[in-house]
Amino acid sequence: MPLKISFIIAAYLIGAIPVGVILSIFKGVDPRKTGSGNIGATNVMRAAGKTLGILTLIGDITKGFLPVALAIYYSQPDSTIALIGLATFLGHLFPVYLKFKGG
Repeated sequence: MPLKISFIIAAYLIGAIPVGVILSIFKGVDPRKTGSGNIGATNVMRAAGKTLGILTLIGDITKGFLPVALAIYYSQPDSTIALIGLATFLGHLFPVYLKFKGG
């Protein structure tokens, strides 16, 4: 049981990583203050350029894939894998690192 909870918490924290904000810092812009204000790939592309927009998309896909892939690798039950996927998604929508605003 503790391993299951650890996987779910880690999945949330991975999903909450604000890839778009982190990458945009390298260009000296904040996507939350540009365009739609969203931290996703499309707005990062508007704010920081096509390359960082594509890297944001790749980062967001990776952070969604990685926790689920690790849970499968470690032979977690299907119900746990589903909860890990949900936790990752909720982390992306409500990132603790950005005071639960983002996604």
